[in-house]
This record gives sequence, structure tokens and C-alpha cells, in this order.
Amino acid sequence: MAARLRYRYVDTGALYRAVAWKVGQQRIDPSDHAAIARLLQETRITVASDPGAPRVQVDDRDVTEDIRTAEVSHMASLVSAIPVVREWLLPVQRSIGSEGHVVVEGRDIGTCVFPAADVKFFLDADSSVRAARRQRELVTAGHSPQLDRTRQDIDARDQRDRSRSVAPLAAATDALEIDTSALSIEQVIERLMAIIATKQ
Repeated sequence: MAARLRYRYVDTGALYRAVAWKVGQQRIDPSDHAAIARLLQETRITVASDPGAPRVQVDDRDVTEDIRTAEVSHMASLVSAIPVVREWLLPVQRSIGSEGHVVVEGRDIGTCVFPAADVKFFLDADSSVRAARRQRELVTAGHSPQLDRTRQDIDARDQRDRSRSVAPLAAATDALEIDTSALSIEQVIERLMAIIATKQ
């Protein structure tokens, strides 16, 4: 699939989860913005360029699997609303996209990080569908989440991200919105690729 797309894929949410993971490792209260700012000064986050198996490293440690837990995702939602974190990660995100031929996923990509992107999509789905998808991911990773709790976490995160003062979650005015509730991954990709083909 990666070869067919001919693009590198980057989930910028993984960058925020990486920061959240380190904040958790250092036992820093997410409300202590000054401590987090100091932590970032001695932090290095990199994303492997292999499109088939993107890996995330924090200070040369591979944390790709560590950052997929529900706890880290919850912490990521908290730290992602901190202005100093978003400011610190912005050049990291833009450097990833500077080489071109990249598909970047994130909650403020089309509105803040890459406002001049060639093509923008805003993918959404019913929260119950998203919760079921997320639960499957967590179960595959060896966790045993409750579906109701997973949905509550998703709804709470959406509310925080939509109401934050810095780069809130919103569809870019020129983004094509697609409801994926009833679509498979393959169907979503087919729809996106058909649209991208018209832009080339």
C-alpha cells in the first residue's frame, strides 16, 4: 500500500504522544507548564522515514509501541493544549513535510501546520464507531479497555481539542470533509486517491 501511495505517512499525533510519554516518564504534572518547557529543552524526537513501518524515537529510544496506550493518549490530549508544546513541535512537524510527497495526519495540520497543503481532508466518524476502532487497536496492542470508557475518553478529548485556545481542532475552510463511519480503510483510501488524482 505504501508503495502504491508513493508518499511517506506521518501521524503528528505520535509526536504529541511522544512528548506525553516523556512527561509521564519524568512524572511531571501536565499542569506544570514551566517544567514541561524545561523538559523540551533536553528532548529530541525523530520519526523514521520508512513509510512501511514508521518508528518514533525519543532521545534515541524507540517508543513506537509505548505511546499507543490509552494513558499516553489521554496525557497527549492534555499536553497538546499547552502553547509551549505546540510551539516546540511546529518546526519538527514542518521539517517532516519539507521534503514533499508526504501524507500528514493531525488535528491542526490543514489549519496551522500546513495551511498551504496541496490537498486537505477532514476525516470524521461517529464517536461510537471511532471508539470501537480505537478499542480494537488497544486490544491488538495487548490492552483490555472498556468500550464505554474508550468512547468517553474520545468525546472528552474532542471537547478539549475543539475548545483549546491554540490551534483548536477544526476543519480547514478548503478541506474536503469525509464521514468514514460506514467505510473501510480500503474504501477511504480509494476515495482519497481518486480526489488526489484530480489534483495532479
